[in-house]
Amino acid sequence: MNDTKSLPPLPDRLSSNSRSPHYVEEVFEQDIGILLNGKERTNVEEYCISEGWIKIPSPKALDRRGQPLLMMFKGKVEAFYS
Repeated sequence: MNDTKSLPPLPDRLSSNSRSPHYVEEVFEQDIGILLNGKERTNVEEYCISEGWIKIPSPKALDRRGQPLLMMFKGKVEAFYS
């Protein structure tokens, strides 16, 4: 059973990319779940709860640095420790 009281609070905006200013390493010590409009998403790279969006990497398209392009989806976003 997980003790969620000792875990750091989930920020309003979080990115899994370590080069992002919204990356918080302490949060990723535990598994994080993301719900978009009540449906769990497993491939979220970045989210913002207050603005209501998530970003998911494109399966094929790459930017000029070789990183996947991010597609934005809007809706009600909920983050939780799983």
